Amino acid sequence: MSDHTPGPCPTALLSRVTNVYAGALHDRAGQVRLDAETLRARALGPDARFLVMWRGLHLVDDAGLVRFCREDIGAYDDDSCVFLGLSAADAMFALDLSDHTEPPTLPRGTFEDIRPLAASLPEGDAALVAQARGMAHWLRMHRFCGRCGAANLRAEGGHKLVCSAEPKHVAFPRTDPVVIMLVRHAERALLARGTRFPPERRTLSALAGFVEPGESAEEAVAREVHEETGLRVGDICYHSSQPWPFPGSLMLGFTAVARDDALTLDPTEIAEARWLSRADLRARRDEDFTLPGPAAIARRLIHDWLIEDGGPGLF
Repeated sequence: MSDHTPGPCPTALLSRVTNVYAGALHDRAGQVRLDAETLRARALGPDARFLVMWRGLHLVDDAGLVRFCREDIGAYDDDSCVFLGLSAADAMFALDLSDHTEPPTLPRGTFEDIRPLAASLPEGDAALVAQARGMAHWLRMHRFCGRCGAANLRAEGGHKLVCSAEPKHVAFPRTDPVVIMLVRHAERALLARGTRFPPERRTLSALAGFVEPGESAEEAVAREVHEETGLRVGDICYHSSQPWPFPGSLMLGFTAVARDDALTLDPTEIAEARWLSRADLRARRDEDFTLPGPAAIARRLIHDWLIEDGGPGLF
């Protein structure tokens, strides 16, 4: 059995901005994943802690994510469990019980939608949620080999899938990169509502879109802005990133400057778009639109633009 002592989490050194779902305090302990014997011993040991999920809901109580000991959860299928890493002396596992018809009865906590709660979770909990949700989604979507259709077998604590048939094709977790950008022009910012949101949901947000194969993030910013609004942009600057576990994306935040303000909206993508000044955003009183919630990187992009003039922001 190998030993692994977790070091300090380095996230505080990486960026001036730590968005919700980032800021992990645990060590993902990649070396521990490689030792099946160690993993099994940790899962059965007194320091194992399990975060339980059921059909997209997370078990929480007033203190945040509920961490169960091994004896609290009873028997479970190994294919329901994913190793998340080490937190101090604890070995952290996600336990996805979505195959249960009804939510399982456990000693404490209730299953809740995590989106409204994420920004208020204790430090580090939202990052565990992001990892757990992303891994659970990937494992659900890749139960069978993409080459031959045979069943996949889990390895490395759920972080690797191996085809059960020869030549045993290997698959690893994937994350889909998405650019999200606050476009500016002459002291105004462009906010929009996508067509996927109904008219009664009047949330205006930053533009966003998936990075395509063979495309840099900056190229994706320019392309998406032009496709959705007709604008040409430059001065594309990276801001920060955010894991977005709905179901498994990485949001890459940018700012960009438009060459002009003439909009030609793609009606299949954008239902409405507005150029708004800082005064417009600060003085909105009639509530004809809302802004993204505190867990979204879009809100951080808007907030940081607002405070550039020394005035109040959103947080």
